[in-house]
Amino acid sequence: MEVVAAHPHYPEPHWGSRWRPYHELRDGIPVLRLPLWIGRETTAARIRQELSFTVALTGALPFLRRPDVVLAASPSFPALFSAVAFARMRRIPLVPWLHDVLPEGAIVTGHVEGGPVLRASRWLERTAYRTASRIVVLSAPFLANLREKGVPEQKLSLIYDPATRQPAKPPELPSAKAVAGRARAICMGNIGHTQGLPPLVRAFSRSDAVRERDVRLVIVGTGVAAEETRANIASDAVELLGVVSDDELERELQAAALAVVTQQYEGTEFNLPSKLMNYMRYGLPIIAAVNPASEAARLVRESDCGWVVDSSDPDSFPRAIVDALSDPGELEGRARAGLAFAQANFSQETFAERFEAVLREAVERPL
Repeated sequence: MEVVAAHPHYPEPHWGSRWRPYHELRDGIPVLRLPLWIGRETTAARIRQELSFTVALTGALPFLRRPDVVLAASPSFPALFSAVAFARMRRIPLVPWLHDVLPEGAIVTGHVEGGPVLRASRWLERTAYRTASRIVVLSAPFLANLREKGVPEQKLSLIYDPATRQPAKPPELPSAKAVAGRARAICMGNIGHTQGLPPLVRAFSRSDAVRERDVRLVIVGTGVAAEETRANIASDAVELLGVVSDDELERELQAAALAVVTQQYEGTEFNLPSKLMNYMRYGLPIIAAVNPASEAARLVRESDCGWVVDSSDPDSFPRAIVDALSDPGELEGRARAGLAFAQANFSQETFAERFEAVLREAVERPL
């Protein structure tokens, strides 16, 4: 395996910038890091960042060894152009691995509204799907989206992301943490526009029920909507920690009695919060403030790992948290159900086996 990736920069550019390619070795796997022009503050900055990586990747193609198969993780969406060119140039199978369905995501978040950028994006999307031998997606709505676009069924595979964290020790029962002092609910990950955190944070921090129950919502992470989220905190019931160390994140996950996933968007569903898998792996019951028809809501209901509330009704969010913490038996049951579901569906071993099968099919039976 050989990995080609950008210089680390997400969710914030804590690692500085590099203007030349360089090599790393991670767990015995060689990694080629490419420079990019970092920026996420505006639409123009985001497009510039993506295009700078695409240019760097295209320049690196002639120097890469010939693999058996190309696995192209997207985003970055424009970099699919380089992956398509490389696969065609070397006459090898291409397997796009879609974490977002683009350009729908850019349309929903307002980064692309139409014109030549949208037309170029649609062309690249069609070209990538046509060139691909197999396509891996991480949610059922992604499958439906690609089917509607005419992608042949035999190209499509659904593989959920695995839980990327393993608890350092068996977590305490959530009911014990719900009654021991101030109960904590954790929300971790990217703080972007599609998470829709500001109105939920405002409702939570102003809730009388939250104050009476003495609950704290701890938000770990950052993103383009972090400052707007901070501006909507109206009490000490909400704590925004920003980016924390791995050890600090482990402490917060171990201390939480509940976990929170949020999502708010209009139109096509284009991503699935990967934090769900980690929450279940930690045995944390989940409050999902999302579109009730979304894949996140379906997974929470199917696994019976928590409760779903409509993100368009912010006041229902704090009520759901307080109600969940007030029923120790339900907390225990949802925690056990989520952990069992994660062990069956989100283990790294299961993920690797399914992915290896897809890659072998792409090499042995290219379409």
